[in-house]
Amino acid sequence: MSVRAPSNEYPTHYWHKLADGRVQCDVCPRACKLQDGQQGLCFVRANRGNRVVLTTYGRSSGYCIDPIEKKPLNHFLPGTPVLSFGTAGCNLACRFCQNWDISKSRQLDTLSDQASPEKIVKAAVALGCRSVAYTYNDPIVFLEYAVDTAIACREQSVKSVAVTSGYICDKPRQDLYQQMDAVNVDLKAFTEKFYWKITGGHLQPVLDTLLFLKHETTVWFEITTLLIPGENDSAQEIENMVCWLMANLGPDVPLHFTAFHPDWKMQDKHATSATKLVMAREIAIKNGIRHVYTGNVHDKAGQSTYCHHCGDILIGRDWYQLSEWNLDAQGHCKKCGTPCVGVFEVLPGTWGARRVPVDMQGI
Repeated sequence: MSVRAPSNEYPTHYWHKLADGRVQCDVCPRACKLQDGQQGLCFVRANRGNRVVLTTYGRSSGYCIDPIEKKPLNHFLPGTPVLSFGTAGCNLACRFCQNWDISKSRQLDTLSDQASPEKIVKAAVALGCRSVAYTYNDPIVFLEYAVDTAIACREQSVKSVAVTSGYICDKPRQDLYQQMDAVNVDLKAFTEKFYWKITGGHLQPVLDTLLFLKHETTVWFEITTLLIPGENDSAQEIENMVCWLMANLGPDVPLHFTAFHPDWKMQDKHATSATKLVMAREIAIKNGIRHVYTGNVHDKAGQSTYCHHCGDILIGRDWYQLSEWNLDAQGHCKKCGTPCVGVFEVLPGTWGARRVPVDMQGI
């Protein structure tokens, strides 16, 4: 925790006063205890006048149109464009962070773009985006901004997508995810040792988020695990993880194993091999997970969607590019009629793999 000069101060209500005069932030399990003028580990929630405020409301590190598959979401409006943005800061300290220039930034001049929730929705509609994604860093730390934007999106029939670590407390968990239409949860590993050593957090709150999404919401969600050589990629850990997922979430939550590339404070590690990704996918399928994908590599076999009944290809996919489409108007396999879980339309989008920066001032 450190002291910083005042900036935008948006009031929040996930905090309480302590007997010693400090205030405790109650958004995430870190429970940062702050003197007046201090900010939490996330850098963006701070004690101003003995109340916790959000200092990044309405400000972003930039806006971009992405393919929805980049979130990654393979069973939610495939092929459609999503207007994506993040702010600054993060409530985890992942040594391998691939967006570290945003999530680890302590500088508000990183936030070069400004837009109200209403302006973001207006831009999404004008640009033909079916959804808005709260991503790049974690919407948990800019929860009020994300929730207000999601509410505005719903009024205009624009979907909302949270890309998140799931490291959040119970009440804000309910308030954030009930406004979302789709979520991708980054399950970073399946050991407490990894979470504490590599991210500075704990495993159980993330598992609690997954259980909440499955059993207390109707939100569509998928799970991503970045496989880091020598850290979380053993066959035993992967087996333990997928067995827990099967027992607690069932076979239909899509699972993505993605390739690590050296970055931030883990540049001493090698990139994940294609062999390791294939091994992880095979372990998950063997244990009953129906839709398992590889990511951050070209691998059509590992990135396409298959009917779990007849085995036919339903959606051909190579990275972010779609090819075959063998779902009927109801989202069923055209060959055998078995439904495929997800949120589908009669035809897929045609956005492809493009990534287009957006200047919000020009909207």
